[in-house]
Amino acid sequence: MALSIPDSRHPISGSYRGRFAPSPTGPLHFGSLVAALGSWARARSQNGAWIVRMEDLDPPREFPGAAADIVAALAAFGMSSDEPMLYQSARAAAYTDAFERLRHAGHVFPCWCSRSDLAATHGLHRGTCVAGEDATRAPAWRLRAPDLVVGFDDLALGRQSQNLRDAVGDFVIRRVEGWYAYQLAVVVDDAAQGITEIVRGADLLDSTPRQIHLQRLLRLPTPAYLHLPLVLDAEGRKLSKQDRARPIDRDNPVPALRAALEFLGMDPRGVAANVQALLDAALRQFDPLRLPKSVAAPAEFGRQ
Repeated sequence: MALSIPDSRHPISGSYRGRFAPSPTGPLHFGSLVAALGSWARARSQNGAWIVRMEDLDPPREFPGAAADIVAALAAFGMSSDEPMLYQSARAAAYTDAFERLRHAGHVFPCWCSRSDLAATHGLHRGTCVAGEDATRAPAWRLRAPDLVVGFDDLALGRQSQNLRDAVGDFVIRRVEGWYAYQLAVVVDDAAQGITEIVRGADLLDSTPRQIHLQRLLRLPTPAYLHLPLVLDAEGRKLSKQDRARPIDRDNPVPALRAALEFLGMDPRGVAANVQALLDAALRQFDPLRLPKSVAAPAEFGRQ
């Protein structure tokens, strides 16, 4: 993809580097638009770079053409990556290097446990594998979760903490199929791209302590964090592509963009009904300290 040129009215002059990292499992929906807008507005407000990364790590869940469709939708909403887009599917060598460093340090171990094996512990793996070694099939590889409280300060939500052993247990970083898991890949790529602050949905809040722990083990920098309100449907469930969230209309972007501003606590009243005017309003009004709590998406942008 060719390098896009940032809006000249908001030149990149600072050291801030943010990113938006969608998965190509379907078209962009309203929840994804909110995350994109929030991360874009935060980066632009800091005169920083906004980078799109395609998290295409899960081939069975991906849809042909979804990555290109997402990029086209972002462009229709006035948001384009300031750098060539990184595809995680092309980053296996970097993930393998990180994995081997963890393995040689004794932080990971092979595991043949199934979900049913872990049912008694509510899906948590703590130290000892329930299933024995099975030479007839490949194992997953888990990172040992110590009895350790990892804390961090979220710009919107304040102090957060989690005991890794109690909350998540030993977690998979390489799957049975040989694909690397999200937790490892995102840490490696955030460091490689020099991301200084991660702005994303609050559904990933409980992943942050795991990622900070991995950053420390791999001696990688820890960025700042800002988790945006979660977009819910009328029944209180997170909007997702897997649950038939309605795609946004890139041929008529103004209604969805206006609704996304309102969702993030901004007021687009009196703003001209065009994409650039609404993005300019987002730059003026976006305030991470005044974000609302998670609320339902407008009905027209909910589920199909």
